[in-house]
Order: sequence, then structure tokens, then C-alpha cells
Amino acid sequence: MQHPAGHAGRAMLELRQLERSFGPNRVLKGVDLDVRSGEVVVLMGANGAGKSTLVKIIAGVHKPGGGTLTLAGAPYSPERPIDAVHAGLCVVHQAINDGVAPDLSVAQNLLLDRLCSGKAGLFFSRSAARRQAREIQAILGLDLPLDRAVRDIPLADRQLVAICRALAEDPKVLVLDEPTSSLSQREAERLFGIVETLRARGVAILYISHRMSDIRRLADRIVTLRDGRITGVFSPPLDYEGAVVAMLGDAVQPAGSTRRSTGEVVLSVRDCRLRPWSKPFSLDLHAGEVTAITGLVGTGKSEFAEILFGSRRPVSGEMTIRGRSYRPGSSAAAIRDGVFMAAKDRATNSLIPAFDIARNLSLPFLSRHSRAGFVDFSGERRRARQTIAGLGIVCRGESDPMAVLSGGNQQKVVVGRWLSEPCEVLILDEPFQGVDIRARTDIGRRLRETAEGRATLVLAAELDEALEVADRLLVMSDHTIVGDHRTGPDLDMAQLLAEVAGSPSAAGEDAAHRLERTA
Repeated sequence: MQHPAGHAGRAMLELRQLERSFGPNRVLKGVDLDVRSGEVVVLMGANGAGKSTLVKIIAGVHKPGGGTLTLAGAPYSPERPIDAVHAGLCVVHQAINDGVAPDLSVAQNLLLDRLCSGKAGLFFSRSAARRQAREIQAILGLDLPLDRAVRDIPLADRQLVAICRALAEDPKVLVLDEPTSSLSQREAERLFGIVETLRARGVAILYISHRMSDIRRLADRIVTLRDGRITGVFSPPLDYEGAVVAMLGDAVQPAGSTRRSTGEVVLSVRDCRLRPWSKPFSLDLHAGEVTAITGLVGTGKSEFAEILFGSRRPVSGEMTIRGRSYRPGSSAAAIRDGVFMAAKDRATNSLIPAFDIARNLSLPFLSRHSRAGFVDFSGERRRARQTIAGLGIVCRGESDPMAVLSGGNQQKVVVGRWLSEPCEVLILDEPFQGVDIRARTDIGRRLRETAEGRATLVLAAELDEALEVADRLLVMSDHTIVGDHRTGPDLDMAQLLAEVAGSPSAAGEDAAHRLERTA
């Protein structure tokens, strides 16, 4: 759905030549952006493009390193998030609990900004608070349980509390950061109705999303951000596929890697459904083959990986490994069955900074490096040296603490850990995230060198990264597989980009039949 541009009024938020660096890393490199009253501007950008930094500057969390901000025609330079709220700009963050206080009631959350600013008066009146909270809910026609703690209500309702709290301040500009990433289709429809109501009331909305269903439904304009720069501005008629190309980069080309012969089916997935509303899909992963799943952020890639690794259950579906039923109840069970996964967020899910390289490499396999309850240090160190050499990890030795390594070398440790032992299926969730081209090349080379005998699955939102490493490329959109391609010179890039963009012509039965033929 597209909306007449004439409905938009004057520019409410203006960014001019916005800059921000963290040490030597320039994250924003002269960003220009306008959002007008009564307009929904969708901001698209891949991982690491600078979206989060941009939002934090707008919200008063970070100060810009250069450039100017204007809100409703006046200079805008918030020192704190509450300054942004008072100026008429509210942000609903992707992490819903960042916008609510889980231990407080719904009513207290709706009034939180008023209570913190003193607008609610010197004394807290429970009856007055309930009355004011009901008035705030009425803005969006909601009826939430005012006395219940926010931690005890569904995630979607928490998001509505965050939005209502923002609207209680009568904002001129509302920023929504990936608001449907954790919502069902029905819940997303409710949110869309709220956004459309706010647009009709003249609120300027900056909507950050990769979900094409959101973008098609709401966008008046699309702005793409890549590597800290605006790479495209799209006005009606909106060119969705062009926006995806601008977001991913014009240099996306088939890798043309040597196609390897595939072995027997290692992992078979049948009628897997990731969400109650999503379409089921089936696929087979073969020994010796590197398969990549690509697609925009929020399309279900990581959820599928978590199902394979036993940390999440599918809504429905069956899996087998070499013909044996595979139903892991935990990550430990998955590892015992020979399914390994390098998680996406290395700082949170993969590394222990206080441990050295050798111990970080051996952590999931300490029992294999132990005898009579004692760790075989010499064996642990020997394997660590082999991994360091195989991946070209830049360090003084295996005893170096993780904290002294660069981000790229830390990522090599994460990948090297799971390459250090044989497995049936190796899953790598965004293995190239936050690494330079040299580290990316080293990791990709090692994955292909060691692929024999196992099925390898790489999840990559960046299309060029997926093309660089994969023999076979699957496309995920709206939590299902919509495309299946062999990489090389015959790859249909137009079809691939259409599938990534969620083009209606790319999905449906044709893609499903193509998958069944190649499975």
C-alpha cells in the first residue's frame, strides 16, 4: 500500500551531515534525513549500517560528532532521553523492555515520564493515576489491565504500553525501531492500524524495519543506509527491489566459486513451521555442501538456527539426521548428536573474555580434553595451536586472553571452536558480522576447506557474504523459504533480489515446487 505524498506536511525532523565515530571507527558519515508531519519514512539498513547509532543520537543517548539536528524548525540537541521526550520526540526501541519498567504496573508505566518529570504533582494518587492512564489508553482505543505488572502481560501488549507511554507526551515525531520483530501477524496488524491513525493525526514517523510486509503496508518513502551513508531515497512509486539493492550495495555479484559435488543427505527438515501464521517449508542439507540462507533481518533465519540447535522448538515439523529422528531438547543434546552452532552475538553468546584463546576454543568439549576429571592441558593447547594456524588468528599464542584480540580475530576463535571437532551439521549465524575483509576471507576459505563429510549452513543477511561462501543459496522471507538457487555464473540475480525483497512474484507455489525438486 502506498500513500499520497501530498498528505505530508512540513519537515518535523531534519538531520544534516550527521557524523559519529567511536574511536577510529566512523559509524555515521554525513547523514542527511528529513521526516515530515503525517508521513511514514522507512529506514532500511543491513547489520552494521549505523541505524542503531542514528536512533541513539535522535533519542539523546549519544551526542553527534558533527552535523546538526532540527525538530519542528528549532535547533535540537538533547542531552538525555528525557530531553528528547520533552522536546516532542519519542522512541520505541526494538528491545521492548528498554521502553517499559517490567516491575511497575501498566498504569505506572503509562505515567512514568510524567512521574519522573514532576508533571503528576507532589503526591501520587492511585485513583488519579488510573484515570490519567485510562485517558492515555483511550488515545489508541486500548483496554489493558492497568493494575497488572508489565512483566505479566504479553510481549505485544508491552509494546503497546511503550507506544502509549510515548504518545502520552503528544510527540511531534515518533521513532519505531523494528516494532514487529517479535509480533504475530495479528499483533502486527493492530500495530499497523495504530501507525496509520497516528499518520492521519499528523505525527511524523520514522519506521525502522527490514520486513517487506511492513514496508509495503506503511511506507510513504524509503531511505536506505549502508556503511554510515545514505545510499538511496525512494518516493512513490516505491521501488522495493531497488531499495534492497541500495541497502546491500551495488557490488552484489555471484561469487562463481567452484561447484563441489554433494554427498548424501545429512539433515532433513520436513514441514517446518517457525511461527503459527507462517508457511511450512522442507529442505535437505547434503554432506560436503555449503548452504547459505539469506534474507532481510527479522525473516526467521536465527529462529530456524535455534530450532536446529535445540534452543527453540518449531511450531510443527520433523527433522532427521542421516535418517534418524532428530528432536533436540537442548543445545547440549544437539552437540551430542553432532549439530554445532556458532551464535550470532559473540560478545554475549560465544566468548568468555576472562579466559584465554585455548580455553575459549575447548569450552564445549572439555570432557573430550579431560581424563579422570582433569583437563589435558597439553592436548588442549596443541589443538588450539592447530586452530590458530588454520584460521590465521593473529595473536602471540594460545595463552593470550580474548580481550587483547581484535573483533575479527575473536570471530575466528568462535568459528574455530566449532571447526576443531568433527560434526554432522555446522551452523554459523552471521559469521562475518563485524569483521574486516581479510578475516572474512580467512573464515570463508576455512569453511570450504573443511566442508567434506558434514553439512554446513551459513546464515547471512548480507547477500554478497552469502554468495562468497555458498554452493547453494536459500532465501527466507516472512519465516519461510521462498527461493533455492545454485551459485555460479548461471545464478538469476534479478530473481534472487526479488525474493529477498519479498516480491509477490518470487514467493508462492513456484518457489515451493522448485524446493521440492531440489530437496
